[in-house]
Amino acid sequence: MSATTHHGYEPFNMKDPFPAYAELRREEPVMFDERIGYYVVSRYDDVKATFEDWESFSSENAQAPVRPMGAPAKKIMEEGGFTAYSGLSARVPPEHTRLRTVASKAFTPRRYKVLEPAIRENVDIMIDKMLAAGEPGDILSDIANDLPTITILTLFGVPISRIPEIKKWSASRALMTWAELTDEEQIPHAHNLVEYWNFCQEVVANNKANPGQDNLAADLLKLQAEGNDISDHEIASLLYSMLFAGHETTTTLISNSLRMLLTNPETYQALVEDPEKIPGAIDEVLRMAGSIVAWRRKATRDAEIAGVKIPEGSGVLLLMGSANRDASVFENPDVFDIGRENARNHMSFGYGIHFCLGNLLAKLQGKVALEEITKKIPTLRLMPGADINFIENLSFRVPTSVPVEWTK
Repeated sequence: MSATTHHGYEPFNMKDPFPAYAELRREEPVMFDERIGYYVVSRYDDVKATFEDWESFSSENAQAPVRPMGAPAKKIMEEGGFTAYSGLSARVPPEHTRLRTVASKAFTPRRYKVLEPAIRENVDIMIDKMLAAGEPGDILSDIANDLPTITILTLFGVPISRIPEIKKWSASRALMTWAELTDEEQIPHAHNLVEYWNFCQEVVANNKANPGQDNLAADLLKLQAEGNDISDHEIASLLYSMLFAGHETTTTLISNSLRMLLTNPETYQALVEDPEKIPGAIDEVLRMAGSIVAWRRKATRDAEIAGVKIPEGSGVLLLMGSANRDASVFENPDVFDIGRENARNHMSFGYGIHFCLGNLLAKLQGKVALEEITKKIPTLRLMPGADINFIENLSFRVPTSVPVEWTK
């Protein structure tokens, strides 16, 4: 296959990128794709080493729009006072180190473990509502869409009545950053991001004006008052990032978990019969069907990846979704095996200093959702003939629906 065909790789097509990933690993593990202007890295060891070498490969471009923002959108955001910056993922040391240290003091297992009973109750309510409405159901819209949003809003002390707005703003953030929008298409999303940023600043201001509340924003402000080096703007930026990252990827994790399990019905039945297998199943879902399959870096100096020269200033796209199916690490990598002993070596949460801060909360919600769904709907099945599509973008593999049925 000639290089001009890019080994079948289509950067924005998420329907089934895995055959192209395999071709890249075999034929051109570090390939320059002139369509997006990135060096595309597909083998496990190379992806891991690049994540690890943060001094040569900076995260500063992780949140940059794939297509530069047009003049109309820029004008809207400037006039709206939009000054949000990445919470953590696009920051570099020493700033990243300082902020992650403070955030880690607030984002503790104690802070989110107390949410587990509420998560379980919310899942049960959603399952009962789906069952009452009758077949067919949709795991995405009936359960996965709202559950992580309720969790993250509760974590930050935001009323769940704001879910529709948060979902709208998050969709705009994803499209503005990782999709190919025209200048005209960017305009409504620019307005949404201004609203989103103003909301994040309001949450911080409200918590500052009313101290003593029991939520993550209040915890960060308390740490600030105790002398930790973090500004109101940085707390709002963390909120801006976590409100998005804390629910969109978990919505996708729950959706992909049921999609993979029901595509392999014997694995779903194995969890019905033995819920102790659920944590391992979640790691295998993350390996085979991670929410994020590609992430970006920028070369800060002339460097090399697998013998390929990467000039200073170049963009690098790390295909975690490909690394997770590298046969040099995972035996029979295209087989969905919920008992796989090394599944947790996947890189769907990244690697190194930017390893996802919220990984345990995401896995907790996935675990609770699977425990309750397998217990309450043991006969759950994927709708026959279901053709599940995925939203076109550079990084997130998000199904548009997971249609299901359950009666015998």
